[in-house]
Amino acid sequence: MDAVAGHAHISKQSLYREYPSKDALYCAVVLDWVEHGYDAMRPHATALSEAHDAREGLLVLARVMQAGLLSPPVLQMRTLIAAEAQRFPEVASDYVTRSWSRNIHVLATALDVLAARGLLRIDDSDLAAEQLTWLVVAAPLNRLTLQAGAHPYSEDELEAVAAQGVATFLSRYGPGDMDRR
Repeated sequence: MDAVAGHAHISKQSLYREYPSKDALYCAVVLDWVEHGYDAMRPHATALSEAHDAREGLLVLARVMQAGLLSPPVLQMRTLIAAEAQRFPEVASDYVTRSWSRNIHVLATALDVLAARGLLRIDDSDLAAEQLTWLVVAAPLNRLTLQAGAHPYSEDELEAVAAQGVATFLSRYGPGDMDRR
Protein backbone atom coordinates (compact mmCIF):
# COMPACT_ATOMS: atom_id res chain seq x y z
CA MET A 1 0.00 0.00 0.00
CA ASP A 2 3.01 2.30 0.57
CA ALA A 3 4.09 1.83 -3.05
CA VAL A 4 0.56 2.43 -4.36
CA ALA A 5 0.19 5.61 -2.30
CA GLY A 6 3.60 6.83 -3.44
CA HIS A 7 2.84 6.11 -7.10
CA ALA A 8 -0.49 7.92 -6.80
CA HIS A 9 1.21 10.86 -5.02
CA ILE A 10 -1.18 10.65 -2.08
CA SER A 11 -0.71 9.84 1.57
CA LYS A 12 -1.18 6.31 2.79
CA GLN A 13 -3.98 7.59 5.02
CA SER A 14 -5.81 9.02 1.99
CA LEU A 15 -5.45 5.70 0.21
CA TYR A 16 -6.82 3.76 3.18
CA ARG A 17 -9.66 6.25 3.56
CA GLU A 18 -10.75 5.48 -0.03
CA TYR A 19 -9.81 1.77 0.00
CA PRO A 20 -9.77 0.33 3.52
CA SER A 21 -8.01 -2.87 2.46
CA LYS A 22 -5.90 -4.42 -0.28
CA ASP A 23 -8.98 -6.43 -1.27
CA ALA A 24 -11.02 -3.26 -1.74
CA LEU A 25 -8.20 -1.74 -3.79
CA TYR A 26 -8.00 -4.84 -5.98
CA CYS A 27 -11.74 -4.72 -6.67
CA ALA A 28 -11.54 -1.01 -7.52
CA VAL A 29 -8.59 -1.54 -9.88
CA VAL A 30 -10.40 -4.25 -11.84
CA LEU A 31 -13.60 -2.20 -11.95
CA ASP A 32 -11.64 0.80 -13.25
CA TRP A 33 -9.93 -1.39 -15.84
CA VAL A 34 -13.28 -2.61 -17.14
CA GLU A 35 -14.71 0.93 -17.19
CA HIS A 36 -11.78 2.22 -19.28
CA GLY A 37 -12.07 -0.62 -21.76
CA TYR A 38 -15.86 -0.54 -21.87
CA ASP A 39 -16.25 0.60 -25.47
CA ALA A 40 -12.89 -0.50 -26.86
CA MET A 41 -14.45 -2.88 -29.38
CA ARG A 42 -17.24 -0.62 -30.61
CA PRO A 43 -15.35 1.47 -33.25
CA HIS A 44 -13.75 -1.65 -34.70
CA ALA A 45 -17.06 -3.49 -34.82
CA THR A 46 -18.62 -0.48 -36.51
CA ALA A 47 -15.85 -0.50 -39.11
CA LEU A 48 -16.45 -4.22 -39.66
CA SER A 49 -20.18 -3.69 -40.15
CA GLU A 50 -19.38 -1.07 -42.82
CA ALA A 51 -16.84 -3.25 -44.68
CA HIS A 52 -17.51 -3.92 -48.34
CA ASP A 53 -15.59 -7.19 -48.24
CA ALA A 54 -16.30 -9.53 -45.31
CA ARG A 55 -12.92 -11.27 -45.51
CA GLU A 56 -10.94 -8.04 -45.47
CA GLY A 57 -13.08 -6.57 -42.70
CA LEU A 58 -12.69 -9.71 -40.60
CA LEU A 59 -8.92 -9.74 -41.15
CA VAL A 60 -8.63 -6.14 -39.97
CA LEU A 61 -10.74 -6.95 -36.92
CA ALA A 62 -8.72 -10.10 -36.21
CA ARG A 63 -5.53 -8.04 -36.08
CA VAL A 64 -7.20 -5.54 -33.74
CA MET A 65 -8.40 -8.32 -31.43
CA GLN A 66 -4.94 -9.88 -31.39
CA ALA A 67 -3.29 -6.53 -30.63
CA GLY A 68 -5.73 -5.87 -27.80
CA LEU A 69 -6.12 -9.27 -26.19
CA LEU A 70 -2.45 -10.20 -26.50
CA SER A 71 -1.04 -6.89 -25.24
CA PRO A 72 1.01 -7.15 -22.04
CA PRO A 73 -1.40 -5.06 -19.92
CA VAL A 74 -4.42 -7.16 -20.95
CA LEU A 75 -2.53 -10.40 -20.44
CA GLN A 76 -1.42 -9.23 -16.99
CA MET A 77 -4.96 -8.24 -16.00
CA ARG A 78 -6.46 -11.51 -17.27
CA THR A 79 -3.79 -13.47 -15.38
CA LEU A 80 -4.46 -11.50 -12.20
CA ILE A 81 -8.22 -11.93 -12.45
CA ALA A 82 -7.86 -15.66 -13.12
CA ALA A 83 -5.47 -16.05 -10.17
CA GLU A 84 -7.86 -14.24 -7.84
CA ALA A 85 -11.12 -15.71 -9.21
CA GLN A 86 -11.57 -18.10 -6.26
CA ARG A 87 -11.17 -15.33 -3.70
CA PHE A 88 -13.13 -12.76 -5.69
CA PRO A 89 -15.68 -14.62 -7.82
CA GLU A 90 -17.87 -11.53 -8.13
CA VAL A 91 -14.98 -9.51 -9.58
CA ALA A 92 -14.18 -12.23 -12.12
CA SER A 93 -17.84 -12.58 -13.02
CA ASP A 94 -18.22 -8.83 -13.47
CA TYR A 95 -15.10 -8.75 -15.67
CA VAL A 96 -16.46 -11.52 -17.88
CA THR A 97 -19.91 -9.93 -18.12
CA ARG A 98 -18.93 -6.32 -18.68
CA SER A 99 -15.76 -6.86 -20.69
CA TRP A 100 -15.70 -10.18 -22.50
CA SER A 101 -19.42 -10.87 -22.96
CA ARG A 102 -20.22 -7.27 -23.81
CA ASN A 103 -17.52 -7.13 -26.49
CA ILE A 104 -18.65 -10.48 -27.92
CA HIS A 105 -22.15 -9.04 -28.23
CA VAL A 106 -20.83 -5.87 -29.90
CA LEU A 107 -19.03 -8.08 -32.42
CA ALA A 108 -22.17 -10.20 -32.86
CA THR A 109 -24.14 -7.09 -33.75
CA ALA A 110 -21.60 -6.24 -36.47
CA LEU A 111 -21.81 -9.80 -37.80
CA ASP A 112 -25.60 -9.45 -37.93
CA VAL A 113 -25.19 -6.34 -40.08
CA LEU A 114 -22.89 -8.21 -42.47
CA ALA A 115 -25.40 -11.05 -42.60
CA ALA A 116 -28.24 -8.62 -43.35
CA ARG A 117 -26.11 -7.26 -46.20
CA GLY A 118 -25.66 -10.80 -47.58
CA LEU A 119 -21.92 -10.96 -46.82
CA LEU A 120 -22.32 -13.69 -44.18
CA ARG A 121 -24.88 -16.34 -43.27
CA ILE A 122 -25.26 -16.55 -39.52
CA ASP A 123 -28.03 -18.07 -37.45
CA ASP A 124 -26.50 -17.41 -34.00
CA SER A 125 -24.36 -14.29 -34.10
CA ASP A 126 -23.24 -14.47 -30.45
CA LEU A 127 -21.88 -17.98 -31.04
CA ALA A 128 -20.27 -16.91 -34.31
CA ALA A 129 -18.63 -13.91 -32.59
CA GLU A 130 -17.21 -16.11 -29.87
CA GLN A 131 -15.95 -18.64 -32.41
CA LEU A 132 -14.26 -15.94 -34.49
CA THR A 133 -12.59 -14.51 -31.41
CA TRP A 134 -11.18 -17.86 -30.33
CA LEU A 135 -10.09 -18.75 -33.85
CA VAL A 136 -7.85 -15.69 -34.02
CA VAL A 137 -6.54 -15.45 -30.43
CA ALA A 138 -6.70 -18.87 -28.70
CA ALA A 139 -3.29 -20.33 -29.61
CA PRO A 140 -1.29 -17.15 -28.97
CA LEU A 141 -3.27 -16.44 -25.79
CA ASN A 142 -2.56 -19.92 -24.47
CA ARG A 143 1.14 -19.64 -25.26
CA LEU A 144 1.46 -16.27 -23.57
CA THR A 145 -0.57 -17.11 -20.47
CA LEU A 146 0.21 -20.78 -19.88
CA GLN A 147 3.81 -21.22 -21.03
CA ALA A 148 6.05 -19.22 -18.75
CA GLY A 149 8.82 -17.55 -20.69
CA ALA A 150 7.36 -18.42 -24.08
CA HIS A 151 8.26 -16.00 -26.82
CA PRO A 152 5.42 -13.95 -28.24
CA TYR A 153 4.19 -14.71 -31.72
CA SER A 154 5.93 -12.76 -34.47
CA GLU A 155 3.90 -10.45 -36.70
CA ASP A 156 4.06 -13.07 -39.45
CA GLU A 157 2.84 -15.80 -37.10
CA LEU A 158 -0.03 -13.62 -35.88
CA GLU A 159 -0.95 -12.74 -39.45
CA ALA A 160 -1.04 -16.46 -40.32
CA VAL A 161 -3.23 -17.22 -37.29
CA ALA A 162 -5.58 -14.37 -38.28
CA ALA A 163 -5.74 -15.47 -41.92
CA GLN A 164 -6.38 -19.10 -41.06
CA GLY A 165 -8.92 -18.18 -38.39
CA VAL A 166 -10.83 -15.95 -40.79
CA ALA A 167 -10.67 -18.61 -43.53
CA THR A 168 -12.07 -21.20 -41.12
CA PHE A 169 -14.77 -18.77 -39.98
CA LEU A 170 -15.76 -17.99 -43.57
CA SER A 171 -15.83 -21.67 -44.50
CA ARG A 172 -18.66 -21.97 -41.97
CA TYR A 173 -20.33 -18.56 -42.19
CA GLY A 174 -19.44 -17.28 -45.64
CA PRO A 175 -22.32 -16.44 -48.00
CA GLY A 176 -21.94 -19.57 -50.15
CA ASP A 177 -22.03 -22.21 -47.42
CA MET A 178 -25.76 -22.60 -46.82
CA ASP A 179 -25.85 -26.00 -48.55
CA ARG A 180 -23.15 -27.37 -46.23
CA ARG A 181 -25.06 -26.81 -42.99
